[in-house]
Amino acid sequence: MVRANGAVSLRELARVVQTSEVTVRRDVRALEAEGLLDRRHGGAVLPGGFTRESGFPQKSHLATAEKTAIADLAAGLVSEGEAVVVGAGTTTQELARRLARVPGLTVVTNSLLVAQALAHANRVEVVMTGGTLRGSNYALVGSGAEQSLQGLRVSRAFLSGSGLTAERGLSTSNMLSASVDRALVQAAGEVVVLADHTKLGTDTMFQTVPTDVITRLVTDEPPPHDDRAETELQALADRGVQIAVAGTSPAAPERGRSEVPMPTPRRAAAQGGSAHQGSPGHLRSAPAGPPRVADLAPRRR
Repeated sequence: MVRANGAVSLRELARVVQTSEVTVRRDVRALEAEGLLDRRHGGAVLPGGFTRESGFPQKSHLATAEKTAIADLAAGLVSEGEAVVVGAGTTTQELARRLARVPGLTVVTNSLLVAQALAHANRVEVVMTGGTLRGSNYALVGSGAEQSLQGLRVSRAFLSGSGLTAERGLSTSNMLSASVDRALVQAAGEVVVLADHTKLGTDTMFQTVPTDVITRLVTDEPPPHDDRAETELQALADRGVQIAVAGTSPAAPERGRSEVPMPTPRRAAAQGGSAHQGSPGHLRSAPAGPPRVADLAPRRR
């Protein structure tokens, strides 16, 4: 588990091996004596803090145009005076930069990068969780972060991750990050996943948000002949996830929030409203241009 994720908590280890934390702590101490891992407060990491997950410098240079377009579109979901939670990630950092223009907003986050993007925003209140700093993505994790979210309630959560499939939902390769993301989800009325097309169809070790909990997915247009991404988008739509697809034309001007027509919440569909508009079973085609919304509807049975 340490080799796969870079870090583990004693609590999670005790749960997986079905023993006490006292026993786990003793075994971790023995493994440290053999040089196989390093103990940390409440858990253990690989020697030297090595982790297989890509760090922030690597992630920040991947799919930058797609992340920008996704963030532009997702910002249209947020209205003046709302309270939201924003998880860690390079895409959510882009979203935070746009949320800085929403007056009266309250943002709860475990990400130092999200907080930094909002630090000088007028009339935006930033609430940070507690926890232990995870340096690879500048996020606060651990029991302190999770406990600080107990009793919290906001309108929606914006989360990213390492992979997204219709079968398992959103997942990540780090156990500590996954645990905090699950706590963020518990605090929100709706869950919005921000994921570019490269993450569609990718399944990583730790599930953070099951598919039936995801209200919306904001993504970018998959490249032509990317059958895996297209198939996954349709499968997600068939499972009831609303799909918003952002254009990535570099010449496109930025659009204001009021100009982005977003689909109605999925919960409205459960109460008799229609959660999916447009042609069933496929993406509506549209010319390249400003960020747009394309809804995927479930296939008719």
